[in-house]
Amino acid sequence: KSPSQQREEKLLEASVESLISRVAHLKNALHSFIYKLENEYERLTWPSVLDNFALLSGQLNTINKLLRNEKTPSFRQQVIIPLLLSPDRDEELAKLTEQRVPVFSHEIVPDHLRTKPDPEVEEQEKQLSAEAARIGPEVAQKQIQTLNKLCSNLLEKLNNPRDDRDAESAAIRQNKPSFNTADTNALVAAVGFGKGLSKCRPPGPVAPGHPGQGPMMSGGPTLQQVTIGGGSGQQQGMGPGAPQGQAGKMPSNIKTNIKAASSMHPYNR
Repeated sequence: KSPSQQREEKLLEASVESLISRVAHLKNALHSFIYKLENEYERLTWPSVLDNFALLSGQLNTINKLLRNEKTPSFRQQVIIPLLLSPDRDEELAKLTEQRVPVFSHEIVPDHLRTKPDPEVEEQEKQLSAEAARIGPEVAQKQIQTLNKLCSNLLEKLNNPRDDRDAESAAIRQNKPSFNTADTNALVAAVGFGKGLSKCRPPGPVAPGHPGQGPMMSGGPTLQQVTIGGGSGQQQGMGPGAPQGQAGKMPSNIKTNIKAASSMHPYNR
């Protein structure tokens, strides 16, 4: 190897070691923060959380600066070629990867050394790119304006004070009707006109020998219909031997039945 190639290899090794060290520090900071969130959340304060986020952000910025440094070789130009593939467990590899990759086999290599997305993801990206290309500039601008308007309205609602949102919720609750018009009309019709009430027999025994008595209406007993004949001088329900002087009068037994039925009506209780 030429001296320039040796220098490049040494520089690459030093850059990789520095990058591995920075990533290890970042991983330790993440582990520490996750442990605090899971086990010390009761006494964890918001300033402490912000400090941990600031630490992680600073370490990420350091890694980005290291990658963008002029002295750091471009890792994208480096090619990784697996020299040995084996289905057997590799203890050293498992130790280096913290037991995440115990085997370096033909099944594992395509996933860990992949430089392009999965074929399904690539197909979806092509479809999205084709759909974006079919949309004209005017349609795209209208969609952008609509999306910006929706985002602005959402941000405005989120930035509004809580009191304003509470006032709006109270106004909505006040304007919301607390009754059902159909149920109210059905209740008025049932109470006023007996609409929708079912039929049933009234309680108590029925007196024998009274013609024309039948089942009562449900919801309360109703009056029996009594027809009084004006021309013949006799009432329906009276025997043929009734006295002529009682032609215009109602028999006492019918009056008693009418009074009893009236007293049992819901409006007379």
